[in-house]
Amino acid sequence: MSSSDERVRERLRGVAVGLLTPFDQHLDIEYEKIGDNAESLYESGIRTFLAAANISEYHSLSNEERVAVTEASVDALPSDACVLAGVGGSTANAKELIRAYDRVGADAMMIMPPDHTYLHEQGLLQYYRELASVTETPLVPYVRGFDPSVSYMADLTRLDGVVGIKYALPDPVKLGAAVEAGADDVVWVDGLAEPYAVSFWTEGIEGFSAGVSNFRPEVGLELFDALSDGDWERARKLRDACLPFQNFRDRSGRDNDIPGAVSVPTVKKGLELAGLHGGAVREPLRPLTDEEERRVEEIYDQLTDDIDRLVG
Repeated sequence: MSSSDERVRERLRGVAVGLLTPFDQHLDIEYEKIGDNAESLYESGIRTFLAAANISEYHSLSNEERVAVTEASVDALPSDACVLAGVGGSTANAKELIRAYDRVGADAMMIMPPDHTYLHEQGLLQYYRELASVTETPLVPYVRGFDPSVSYMADLTRLDGVVGIKYALPDPVKLGAAVEAGADDVVWVDGLAEPYAVSFWTEGIEGFSAGVSNFRPEVGLELFDALSDGDWERARKLRDACLPFQNFRDRSGRDNDIPGAVSVPTVKKGLELAGLHGGAVREPLRPLTDEEERRVEEIYDQLTDDIDRLVG
């Protein structure tokens, strides 16, 4: 086990925030604002950061932009921070990204959920083996958008280079079975943010990705401490404070039936309300309507009241 592997494992045992990509009115990236957000979140106590992730609008970025936003994140943060960079697509494309991320100093590779229409579990395992063959940097596969078997996830934990798994299936029973069947040295991370942190914790997760905590990190850090201390009543209260905002993110928005369409622009609005940088969104997303923005502001005000009451 390398020191870098253990360092990444330790950082996965915490709150991982996504660094959203701030676009200007022309939909160009404002790289300096990525650094500003990262520095502010670090000063608040966050040590684990996801760059070029789903919430960063990974699929709306070119490979060059993915590398550039990751480099901006790495450069803005002290050496004790951990930056996981999103990797996906074909094997050749993913290997190219990994090599580029290694050059800019990413600490780990978060392998994005497979976006293929047709999948084979053994083929996916081979995909991860191929990616591991071109780097010494730890891998963290992201399980979302398909329904894998427990045996597949157990096999995934035993691949060379895999130090953690970001689990984003709304199925705590399957999670518990996979944790039990998998390798002991892999860190399981809740990829469905604060709403699932309590139930997933009892099944074996040791960290979680941020929802509300992307812009109000104090609530995530307090939730993590409550879970670590076994203070379930406090953990549930902190989780419940996040639910209105997280539930709003699941909405489809105007003239659309696909759930979750407002998720990224809602978090970007939260960043702006918290004094950070959000910015525009690229297609295939759409900005919030004026009515949606007003509703997010109302939810944010209630969130602030709840945080003041629970965290102080």
